[in-house]
Amino acid sequence: MRVIADLHVHTRFAMACSSAINAQTMHETAKQKGLNVIGTGDVLHPLWINELKENLESEGNGLYRLAKTNEDVHFIPSAEVSTIYEGRDHSIKKVHNCILLPSIESAEALSKALEKYGSMDSDGRPQLRISCSEFVDIVMSTDKRAFVFPAHLWTPYFGALGAMSGFDSIKEAYEDRAKDIHAYESGLSSDPKMNWRISELDKYTLISNSDMHSLANMGRESNVFDVEKLSYDSIIKSIVEKDPKVFKQTVEYYPEEGKYHYDGHRECHYSVNPEETKSSVCKVCGKRLVIGVLHRIDELADREVGYTPKNHIPYIHAVPLIEVISYAKKKTRYTSSVKDLYSKLIERFGDELDILTNASIRDIEEVAGADIAECIDNVRNDKIIIKPGYSGVYGELDLLSRTKDDTPKPIRQKGMSDFFGD
Repeated sequence: MRVIADLHVHTRFAMACSSAINAQTMHETAKQKGLNVIGTGDVLHPLWINELKENLESEGNGLYRLAKTNEDVHFIPSAEVSTIYEGRDHSIKKVHNCILLPSIESAEALSKALEKYGSMDSDGRPQLRISCSEFVDIVMSTDKRAFVFPAHLWTPYFGALGAMSGFDSIKEAYEDRAKDIHAYESGLSSDPKMNWRISELDKYTLISNSDMHSLANMGRESNVFDVEKLSYDSIIKSIVEKDPKVFKQTVEYYPEEGKYHYDGHRECHYSVNPEETKSSVCKVCGKRLVIGVLHRIDELADREVGYTPKNHIPYIHAVPLIEVISYAKKKTRYTSSVKDLYSKLIERFGDELDILTNASIRDIEEVAGADIAECIDNVRNDKIIIKPGYSGVYGELDLLSRTKDDTPKPIRQKGMSDFFGD
């Protein structure tokens, strides 16, 4: 059975996330995106737990579906947890961790076990005064089938190996519980070829998820499996064993589009390619730059650019369909004409992933016009230009090699969403 899974998402109970996210809208969006397995997100939040109990039914295999439906969208209990603690070097460590669980009952028990370390109902992504190793210990003590992995590994602020973490390996971050870590999430600002430069990561499986804060971003990264029988355990086994015959590929955001790819200082509209210079200060104001993912990976790399491991999991790049339409039409993704064309394409082809990866370019042109068809063809063949993201600013896509205006654009005031995820 072909499984396309996005295992790290959020709900309206998490800080800076859309109020439109609920079980019904997640189910509907997953169908549009071409996903058949999605995380519940925020499953440690008491109110969300109650809502999931009311709206989902167990399939008896560690997965859930929307009650009173027989459609093939399966939920897997999931959450992200922020661990904040004083490290052995007496610096404050802030690391985001993801968990998958085989039942909502396990999630409820874990939520209660973690109450002593922080509030479980103030944020869907709870902030706990506990170390990474202590967190894993409690999770595995609650349910031995639980699965923990570092979230967006390279994000400067909260990634286990980000520039501000103070850790240079997963072993350092998770200490004696590193033995229970079998995978890591690469985040939007890196892709597999970047991570392959670090031999220490070979023992872990790279997985890719959306970390969505709004429904439109569901599935912007995902994992493709081919399992004999779908279950929670078969998904975990597929990740741990990382057999390319079963774990078929990951679908990746272009890392340059991620908002921490380059080094930079957003207030001065200043960014720098760390391959050209390793300067750590803004040339405009002299303040320290936010050190991006490309720079950080280069610091830890022990292999040359372009190295490909044996038996690696393949990957493809994709650009969310709503972004393609918005770019081609020169309108924001929120305008009715962009939304209407998106719906028209979904109605014609079935789901977004099929449009982006498999549908005939000629057929797409008949429905959406030459520009959108060319954009999708260019993405499939990596014939696009991207002005890389930096310091919380997403990269800018140029899918048709248009003449770009490099005049700095107004930067909005920082919001809380700039500091969470990637």
